[in-house]
Amino acid sequence: MVGKTKKEVFLDKTLKLICEKGFKATTMRDIAQNMNFEVANVYNYINSKDALLEFYIFNVMDEFTQFLENILDSSYTPVEKLKLIMSKHVQFAATDPYKFSLFIYEWRDLAEPKLSEFKEKRSIYLEEVANVIGQGVDQGQLREIDSKFATLMIFSSMRGLLSLATGEEKINPIEIEKQLNEFVFSGIGI
Repeated sequence: MVGKTKKEVFLDKTLKLICEKGFKATTMRDIAQNMNFEVANVYNYINSKDALLEFYIFNVMDEFTQFLENILDSSYTPVEKLKLIMSKHVQFAATDPYKFSLFIYEWRDLAEPKLSEFKEKRSIYLEEVANVIGQGVDQGQLREIDSKFATLMIFSSMRGLLSLATGEEKINPIEIEKQLNEFVFSGIGI
């Protein structure tokens, strides 16, 4: 963690702890003990556990949404667009596995009204990806398949990336991406 600020180190260690224990099971006391300081010192870095969760989940959602918008506005084919979308998820899981974990698993712990807001954004995101698959089907680039089902299956398979990214063994995201493409396109490709 060379070159990182105290806050960055705090956030990295806290994200890892939350990933390991789960958001609900992690207390402010756990965070303080993990950092070897008093609970009151935690508040120098975050206002609350909920604020931390909200901050990361919405920042990640905004990053993915902006990336998706750029892809949708591009001249790439639907298959190329889908590969870029999957690539973004693989790269994110490999480079920021603990943020990825919050985004994938802990969003359900958002407090209202943020939970509903996130669900709406997530629904729109998944619908846009399904539209890309639907365009691929319509253009004969992908086999006939229900695009919403295919979207859910693709994202379900990518959830498993977290165990690879947080494991002891270093992963090669390029190789994982290649294998994911082979897996997905052997099922929906023509």
